[in-house]
Amino acid sequence: MEPDISLHPSFLLVSLKKTRPDYFTKGLNQTGKRAINKRGSPAEKDLIGMMTLAFLAIIFGLALLVWSADLFVEGSASVAHHFGMPPLLIGIVIVGFGTSAPEMVVSAISSYQGNPGIALGNAYGSNITNIGLILGLTALIGPITVHSQVLRKELPILICITALAAWQIWDGQITRVDALVLLGVFGGLMAWTIREGLQKRIDPLGTDIEQELNAHAMPLQRAILWLFLGLILLIVSSRILVWGAVEIAHGFGVSDLIIGLTIVATGTSLPEMASSIIAIRKGEDDIALGNILGSNLFNTLAVVGIAGIIHPMSVGPDVFSRDILVMALLTVSLFVFSYGFRNPGRVNRAEGAVLLACYIGYTAYLVNTAFHH
Repeated sequence: MEPDISLHPSFLLVSLKKTRPDYFTKGLNQTGKRAINKRGSPAEKDLIGMMTLAFLAIIFGLALLVWSADLFVEGSASVAHHFGMPPLLIGIVIVGFGTSAPEMVVSAISSYQGNPGIALGNAYGSNITNIGLILGLTALIGPITVHSQVLRKELPILICITALAAWQIWDGQITRVDALVLLGVFGGLMAWTIREGLQKRIDPLGTDIEQELNAHAMPLQRAILWLFLGLILLIVSSRILVWGAVEIAHGFGVSDLIIGLTIVATGTSLPEMASSIIAIRKGEDDIALGNILGSNLFNTLAVVGIAGIIHPMSVGPDVFSRDILVMALLTVSLFVFSYGFRNPGRVNRAEGAVLLACYIGYTAYLVNTAFHH
């Protein structure tokens, strides 16, 4: 017999009993027979309390994650500037690494704790969020014109790396050998990036980064403090976020992968959203696009590579036929929109709306799938 929702203390509780009766029953058994057939029993209160605590952990963890990532990026960029690193190299390597630090730490912790679905979903979901949500929203605020030659070179590289990710997922697993390949390609890409950044030619991205560094100059001691404080808080906030995400997934009977693709991926992409929107409002279009390209390269290679080294992952067929496919289509669309085969590339408002619509449709499909299976 279906439970009477009106007599229950919470509709959430009813949903949990329907989707995960084993989880609910376990909670009842742990509190003894007095919990059975007793409205408002300690087991029910504990379960609702745990879900509430998990939601609060996700909210608090995300807020702390965004703040700590900002500290880490500003601190590391300022330290690098104090030691004479070229602005272009800071923009490509330091800022790219810093904005992807949340994904890296969250995925590493998830993989270490035996939740590879969150690790993989976070990496690929962040790539989809970066292009569909963040770049789409940014282009709606103001069209993005691509002047940097370095970014024009990174666009086809991103397509090739996305193809590599699809090839590795094809057999349904990411082994440690696959992870080593990803990290090897990442090392080669960093070597090429450093060579590009050390060349003394003028690039619009380097000019934009130098203006930002001069506008937010800080003493070396403060920069070092922000770097280490940001790194420590990144680890703490990531652990809080992962715990909350795992509890929500288990409580609602949703897979770790879906939670990673949605809640966790959107949350860890918030630093990119903030920096891209601020950049487009200042007219620094190359920084807005550079944040996205750098983050997606780091996510596909370093984040998945590190997670795969820690814990090899079995991958369901949906990841290839759904998530990798959407990520590849968005990446190719970004290349077509922004490369500029004869003139400087430009992502206009209409193209931004297309990217955003793709993200909304994909996310709606994920949510519908999660609660109807």
